[in-house]
Amino acid sequence: MEQKPFISVIIPTYNRSGFLREAIDSVLAQDYDSFELIVVDDGSTDSTKEILDSYMDDIIVLHQENKGVSAARNRGIKDSSGELIAFLDSDDLWLPGKLSIQADFFESNPDIMICQTEEIWIRKGIRVNPKKKHKKHSGMIFMESLALCLISPSAVMVRKDLFNKVGMFDETLPACEDYDLWLRVSCRYPAGLIETPLIMKKGGHEDQLSAAPGLDKFRIQSLKNIIDSDILNKDYYTAAVKTLKGKCTIYASGCKKRGRTDEAEYYLDLGEKYQIKTR
Repeated sequence: MEQKPFISVIIPTYNRSGFLREAIDSVLAQDYDSFELIVVDDGSTDSTKEILDSYMDDIIVLHQENKGVSAARNRGIKDSSGELIAFLDSDDLWLPGKLSIQADFFESNPDIMICQTEEIWIRKGIRVNPKKKHKKHSGMIFMESLALCLISPSAVMVRKDLFNKVGMFDETLPACEDYDLWLRVSCRYPAGLIETPLIMKKGGHEDQLSAAPGLDKFRIQSLKNIIDSDILNKDYYTAAVKTLKGKCTIYASGCKKRGRTDEAEYYLDLGEKYQIKTR
């Protein structure tokens, strides 16, 4: 029999004891048997350790001092053994068949480096429909990904070698670290999309990073980084600069309304720094 690709599943967690067990169980219940589950405890102070200890040898547990979700994911990647890497946020869960369907996709598409699935959104216990701007795309999705993040960490699977080519999660970003990484990926590689919802993405709780105010500050930093990297072709560069300018104007306006005039001036100046390439 042909050997199945070995998959490393990485769950970063920090004080999510109320969600963690359901997330872990959704992985262990998968019908795919060639995987390891690595949970990176990012310095939790709640009952996370007791929950993790209850799984004995069914999971691999890594403990570290609190360094943020990027450092936790990167730690998991570095300690992983799989040729494919899948992530699951500790407040989300997988639906049955997620691993096997994505593994089959990679087997059938040997040139694809990254793919994600569709998802079901739950907000405060109620199912909601994503807005049109959140629509997922396949292929070269860099342009569509500039405004906001269109790849969900819990839905994605990648070939491990991808991180050698584009780098890992930026540990200096306290939020939007996924937006930053997927920009670096999507300007180089097409993204596959499995149109079946295979994750349940839960939101609306107080500690949700993606719901924090002022996230465009970190998207602006990500845009600046990729513009400065000189890896974008002319069309991508032009689109990235336009997006950065727009976000800088909006963010600066918000700073002015809140009396943060120095910060507003910084972002206005930053928006003016970059010019559209005409050649």
